Amino acid sequence: MINKSIWIGLWLICHTGPAHAQLGMWETEYEKSGFTKTGRYDEAISLAKRLEATSDWVWFTSIGQSPQGRDIPLIVVDKDGLRSPEQAHAAGKAVVLVQACIHPGESEGKDAGFMLIRDMVIMQQHTQLLDHVTLLFLPIFNVDGHERFGPFHRINQNGPEEAGWRTNAGNLNLNRDYLKADAPEMKAWLAFFNQWMPDLFIDCHTSDGADYQYVLTYSLEIYGNMDEDLTAWQRDQYIPFMEQNMFRDGFPVFPYVTFRRWFDPTSGLVRGIAPPMISQGYTALRNRPGILVETHMLKPYKPRVESTYALIKHTLDFAGTYHKTLKALVAQADENAGRLYLHDGSFPVKWGVNYSDSTEIPFLGVGFSATRSDLTGGTWFRYDGGPETLKLWLFDKHLALNEVRLPAAYIIPPEWEDVIERLRLHGIRMWRLSNEVEIAVSTYVCHDYQWSGTPYEGRFRLNTRIREEQGTERYPAGSMIVPMQQAAARLIAYALEPQADGSFLNWGFFNPVFEQKEYAETYVMEKMARDMIIADPALKAEFDAMKNADPAFAQNQWAQLNWFYSHTPYWDPKKDRYPVGRIMDDAILKELGLE
Repeated sequence: MINKSIWIGLWLICHTGPAHAQLGMWETEYEKSGFTKTGRYDEAISLAKRLEATSDWVWFTSIGQSPQGRDIPLIVVDKDGLRSPEQAHAAGKAVVLVQACIHPGESEGKDAGFMLIRDMVIMQQHTQLLDHVTLLFLPIFNVDGHERFGPFHRINQNGPEEAGWRTNAGNLNLNRDYLKADAPEMKAWLAFFNQWMPDLFIDCHTSDGADYQYVLTYSLEIYGNMDEDLTAWQRDQYIPFMEQNMFRDGFPVFPYVTFRRWFDPTSGLVRGIAPPMISQGYTALRNRPGILVETHMLKPYKPRVESTYALIKHTLDFAGTYHKTLKALVAQADENAGRLYLHDGSFPVKWGVNYSDSTEIPFLGVGFSATRSDLTGGTWFRYDGGPETLKLWLFDKHLALNEVRLPAAYIIPPEWEDVIERLRLHGIRMWRLSNEVEIAVSTYVCHDYQWSGTPYEGRFRLNTRIREEQGTERYPAGSMIVPMQQAAARLIAYALEPQADGSFLNWGFFNPVFEQKEYAETYVMEKMARDMIIADPALKAEFDAMKNADPAFAQNQWAQLNWFYSHTPYWDPKKDRYPVGRIMDDAILKELGLE
């Protein structure tokens, strides 16, 4: 059998002429259409299989199946034919994951990625990019949404002519699912991610929002939610390298921004910190740089694909050139995360933009007008001018809205198996207790809680205030201890701290603790309430104050008597109490034999 590499060489010799003429069977649907279309799922699978059959550098596999039974394709590209994470990391290569079509209507990454891989392994162009890099390419993450294919996918997007749908078959947005992991596709992705633990991640998207001149904007987590050294490396090394090279290619880029008031350029630009439900926010907590690529929806499809191609190419170049530095920084960040709980300071688990601090910057915008709509009465923004450099205020300073002192470990009672299983999906190390224990913990009690009025990503989100209590709690055999001395410590905090951005409590995983399951009859409580008032006059004063402050409460007999019931020993002490305990003293872990 002829060697694949020899076959490629013979094929190239026989197909001389201009580069475009050499493409032949390797043209994508995007190229065949004159750069106006994107291919279907079957074309992607066929192209991946042909690349594998032709080149020893390519391995085609799947990370799992979608609910509708489609394989989620993965292409591994490595010059040395390495096919496992153990081989790639042992060889000292930077493992780079490029992901496309988590939102299938935003298909630039799929077309750009296939063309770049083809150009490297078939056309033998840019092959130096693979000298020190193992490339993982997910051309279509949301495979079921991709095949909900048609021309009416995004009303505010300029091509391709037809594309897939934003959500998966269950109407979940996968780019809101990284932490809660409800979708089968995300469960498969997490298993894949934890197996490979890529050193760098690129997620390809198309923007929403206003008009401006930039074909491509980008976002990295450089504002405080990531390891300091990795943050500095991205800010001071990668970004200048990428921006300079993109400019040379004819693609001036700018950080991904939104307007402070939607569609209103005069309100200023805002850069935020991504929560862990979103891809780059999640990878930041896993100590891995994540690059969000956002091409501009109003620009033609061709420059959007070309700019994505350029950014991926330059990022591979940078990752390969500095592969030793990148891998050392990632390893150090993993180690640093395991020591976060030792710090006396508070750990931020929710961020907000500081709107009292801004910087005026030049922005390559588009001339616009704002008039009052005679149809709706609202402000109608029309980008009806030409290219214009605007002076706008940029808000990119951030404040920690919620901070916590991290424990040495969390402890989760065994009945919360769904929560424990989600932590397993994230590759988090845990130990199960073989015996019942009574230990000192910090716990939270929730109050003033309220759920969202409509579902968001299939769940009713919960907002609550909390108070912390110290005490001794008994935990049964089978309870799970989650130590913070591990690389995923940042993610653990976001998952298990109630007031963290997108915590498991916030997503509704612990809703049963807020349900009252035992009640008292009014005829019982009418007498008991009077006896309680006689025994404790202060209780009567508190009761009267509540009636005065809340007219609805004052008119509701059952609510008033249930309030008295809540002050009796019969009341459920577990109601409204967050069941996850916080072990603050790591000496307790040693006593339990869990050093």
